[in-house]
Amino acid sequence: MERWRRVIAQYRSVPGDEVPVVLSRDGTHGPVVHGLSAAATMRGIEAGARVVDVQAIHPDLHVEPADLEGDEALIQRLVHWARRWCPWTARDQDHGLLLDVTGCTHLFGGEVAMLRDIRSRFALQGLTARCAMAPTPGAAQALARFGSGAQLCGAEDVATALAPLPVAALRLDAQTTRLLDRLGLKTIGALSDLPRAALMRRFASLKPDRNPLILLDKALGKAPDPLNAPPDHRHFITRSRLPEPVIDPAPHLPALVDDLCTLLARAELGARRLRLTIYRIDGDWRALGVATARASRDPAHLRRLFDGKLENIDSGFGFDLLTLEALTSEPLPLMQDHLDGKRDPSADVAGLLDRLAAKLGADKVNWPQWRETHKPERVEQRVDALHGTPTAAPALLRERPLRLLTPAEEVRVIYAVPEGPPSQFNWRRVTYKTMRHTGPERIAPEWWRDRPGTRLRDYYKVEVEGGQRFWLYREGVIYDGRGAEPRWFLHGLFA
Repeated sequence: MERWRRVIAQYRSVPGDEVPVVLSRDGTHGPVVHGLSAAATMRGIEAGARVVDVQAIHPDLHVEPADLEGDEALIQRLVHWARRWCPWTARDQDHGLLLDVTGCTHLFGGEVAMLRDIRSRFALQGLTARCAMAPTPGAAQALARFGSGAQLCGAEDVATALAPLPVAALRLDAQTTRLLDRLGLKTIGALSDLPRAALMRRFASLKPDRNPLILLDKALGKAPDPLNAPPDHRHFITRSRLPEPVIDPAPHLPALVDDLCTLLARAELGARRLRLTIYRIDGDWRALGVATARASRDPAHLRRLFDGKLENIDSGFGFDLLTLEALTSEPLPLMQDHLDGKRDPSADVAGLLDRLAAKLGADKVNWPQWRETHKPERVEQRVDALHGTPTAAPALLRERPLRLLTPAEEVRVIYAVPEGPPSQFNWRRVTYKTMRHTGPERIAPEWWRDRPGTRLRDYYKVEVEGGQRFWLYREGVIYDGRGAEPRWFLHGLFA
């Protein structure tokens, strides 16, 4: 909710604090509540409730769609941003972080000072953090979500601190929580006081991540609960610091590219996106980016991608620092060339695409992708050649024209045979007389894509007096209940 308010405030007004606001996401039976404001929480609204049910109780409720992808991206960034406090950080459920600060607290003045620093730095980012520090991940997670929000627990106080918390604090699912509630086990203390033998028989069929006894042992430190932290994002960058300002970056580019390719080769990676940045002496900077069709660490090829582009960089009064970084990299293992001396044709095609995209622009270079559809104009679509791959054309059961008109052009029919092609038609101010034809080929609307009321098409291949062959279709039939008189269109030209 705090992230949503920050994003919305950039381009429109945000509802006041007294207005109950919820963020909705798609559920099984319609939109459900995903996030709540403080005012909505005070009214007793809970996450997961159906929006229509909540609106019936609270007519003044303000509902906005949740940005699930944006929330996901924020959590992923925070996982790595939190490594300012320790080297091992991981995501905890949907909107939490786990930090293994073993051996790091003394760098910040102790446990209390570290917790204070964490809360203050999240507050600087506009985020409210509920923190807890405990000997085990399960105990820290329970105290942070269900405790005071700023709690420090020692190894000898774990059982006492967890006892008053609800059993849901053990990261149980809703079904297991309801089962324990029906058994009268509402707190962790009540669960730990019962004999384990009877409880183990009762929950023996549950998986370890749902078994309350196993999760309790992990929280108390009686069972291992290791932290699986994701690896750091590898950042490949080379720099060139100059003793005095210069204007032209071209002489320094080869060394930067060679150094970057050396780093990529050691990691067996290849670059897909590169960015060259110059830092001017007036404090400003300028950047230039290129992309490749497939991962590459060929210095000569990468240098050629910058040809003709360096002149467009505004160097101002000069710059004294250049950086070249690989924004996106992909695995590219070391391989031996062909022993017969033959070149890899796919590498040649990828190099050609890179040079064309660098010279003409990535949006100007594309190739076709084929789709399974009945509509002729939808069979082929154009995709970016640097980020897509071509697909083979489907096997067509009927002949299709070499050229399709997009969109199809309407023709004026002078005389038409009933339930047949036009004997004469006018297209682009020229009158044509039909000599022979084949068809019709009927193409019905695609009900899963087309709008209701879309009319069917009857296609004809006609040959006129001059020898030209056209692909015509009649849109609709008489008395189909979907419009007036049928219309004729010219959709394609044969050789």
